[in-house]
Amino acid sequence: MKLSVLGASGGIGRHVVTLALADGHQVTAAVRDPARLAVRHDNLTVVRADALDAVSVKEVIAGSQAVLSGIGAAGRKDPLRPASTSARAALEAMASTGVRRILTVSAGPLNRTGAGQPFASRSVFGPLLWAVLRDVYTDLARMERILRDSDVDWTVVRPPRLLNSPGTGTYRHLVEAGPVGASITRADAARAMLDFVTMPETFRHAVGISA
Repeated sequence: MKLSVLGASGGIGRHVVTLALADGHQVTAAVRDPARLAVRHDNLTVVRADALDAVSVKEVIAGSQAVLSGIGAAGRKDPLRPASTSARAALEAMASTGVRRILTVSAGPLNRTGAGQPFASRSVFGPLLWAVLRDVYTDLARMERILRDSDVDWTVVRPPRLLNSPGTGTYRHLVEAGPVGASITRADAARAMLDFVTMPETFRHAVGISA
């Protein structure tokens, strides 16, 4: 497939790029600073772009079969609201290019119903994380609403605590719920995103993942 990756130099984005290339896909990687993406491959095109700007995103995704976004907040008080702002930009760009498929990264605590979660995660750790990371999660919730209100084939991927350990290539996932695991590597989160690209049961759903 021809895939476009937004936030390609980020923690999950760079793994999406590496794994997609290993799978044989053609990848266009959008980054603010190309020097930050230390990947070279015949099937990789690196483009300097602003994922928060629809015109810039349009140039990146034209001709792609799917967009995978690893865009997230730079800190607890990121004033740019990057998750929701980039979602709006991507949808506007998709509308003008005919791209129908988008996958984005959210977070496990956005599973506010607690479906699939043990009592401690549902009743203790989830509310605690919301108290500490309210601005980040509010932006992610806004992103999810923007996608749900669209007419594209979106998937929101909700990982728990992200680790920098080597990936295992395996993960658990539940549609509109959360697996019991409390963590997952960034590499395995990227693996899940790529697998979900062609998994119809994930279309127009939030999918919880964990190790």
